[in-house]
Amino acid sequence: MHRIDQPIIAFRRSDAAAGESAPAGDDNPLGKRIPSRPEGELESITEKVRYWTQDGPQTVYLVVSFVAVSGTVDGETVTIERPIEFFLPTGQHSESYQWISATMRSLSLAARGGYAARALRDLRKVTWDRGPVRSGTNDYGKPLYHPSEVAAIAHALQRILQRRGFLDSDGHPRPLRELAAAYQDKARGTRPAGVLTWDSPLSGPMGSSFCPQCGGHLEIIDSCPTCRDCGYSKC
Repeated sequence: MHRIDQPIIAFRRSDAAAGESAPAGDDNPLGKRIPSRPEGELESITEKVRYWTQDGPQTVYLVVSFVAVSGTVDGETVTIERPIEFFLPTGQHSESYQWISATMRSLSLAARGGYAARALRDLRKVTWDRGPVRSGTNDYGKPLYHPSEVAAIAHALQRILQRRGFLDSDGHPRPLRELAAAYQDKARGTRPAGVLTWDSPLSGPMGSSFCPQCGGHLEIIDSCPTCRDCGYSKC
């Protein structure tokens, strides 16, 4: 297993950032603790994440599940959608996948405690001694480099939650009222603003375009627009 200079963070409820925990006297759905995974089916996103280390290209499949959480704020019932489970599907056998799977379990506990966003921001700071890891692109299509595999995986999970509308561009939960409005729009069958869908790819600077699946930059490979981040292809 790769040695990581900075240990995996043990997430604690007291580590929750301001705005990610419930105000006193309120049953805030953003910080409300969920004792366990609900029974039955959950709506989930599965994403193929590709990144590059000194050992070459690496690929993992990650799953994030979501659940509707209701609470009371200022005497009003509010319902939002929250991530509740981060999961690594079975059958991905590698020395790296062992710590990724362990990290997913820790993140799931953090999500049920209401502080997944803080946990992901902390993971993005984890470093190792094997050089930078390339994964994803910025708004201008330039490759992004991360201080470790842990940080690259955390960035990919942040992107999932940003596209879902749960996190803002800085990795913090969106304001409660915005999350509640987005949930109501979804319940009514309308599309929340800013959420990527298969039929509405975003256009980037200078006529470039972004992947409708993961939001990464599309490149022309063998005459076909292709995303190096998730493998999506228009052909």
